[in-house]
Amino acid sequence: MILYFSGTGNSEYAAKRISSIIDDEAVSLFERLRDNDFSEINSERPWIIAAPTYAWRIPRILQSWLEKTRLSGNKNIYFVMTCGGNISNAGKYLEKLCAGKSLNYMGCMEIVMPENYIALFSTPSQEKASEIIRQAEETIDKAASIIKKGRTFPQHPLTLMDKLNSGIINDIFYPIFVHAKKFYATDACISCGICTNVCPTANIRLENGKPVWSKNCTHCMACISRCPKEAIEYGKHSIGLPRYTFPE
Repeated sequence: MILYFSGTGNSEYAAKRISSIIDDEAVSLFERLRDNDFSEINSERPWIIAAPTYAWRIPRILQSWLEKTRLSGNKNIYFVMTCGGNISNAGKYLEKLCAGKSLNYMGCMEIVMPENYIALFSTPSQEKASEIIRQAEETIDKAASIIKKGRTFPQHPLTLMDKLNSGIINDIFYPIFVHAKKFYATDACISCGICTNVCPTANIRLENGKPVWSKNCTHCMACISRCPKEAIEYGKHSIGLPRYTFPE
């Protein structure tokens, strides 16, 4: 079974492409994460977790959910991590997570996809995004082939920077950057409520027709990227930048 978490569509695409190749079910974790649903899930086929990379590791919201949820049946588990750059030493922490759940860690595959982290970086043009997606499809297909054969994902040599990125930098990054303080809506807002519906932590509510953010933000960028009027900004950084969601 393929379980995926996706804010702007990259990981959803990877999950569904793998699903079509290996003929296995792809299930969104959106509602389970939003509802704090930790009820047991069973699969007789290997587990595949498709997720974005947040500061060189899986999102903490997903890490917490996996720690609390029993995955019964098959003991093998793969991780497919979409990213704008690289996943550094994410595998170390995934292997530890799996050991704590008595699951057989089968490795993690890095899938470079279009950058969506508009809070800090620039998002690509449509033309550039399409080029990156085309290149990513070969890696996604390779991951699916390895899973189909029951082999482990290949692991690459790690640098000191990789270890620092997924370790101390990740620890520092979350408390400093992962909050909703800089989100705001401009006068272009039409009070459609899409931002409230796409938030996986139910962190957004409408007050007087405008979105208001609480303190439980995971920085998935779903709200700012999926706003139909581009009425949501993140401080001054996002102003004028194209929004990115995986093309339909």
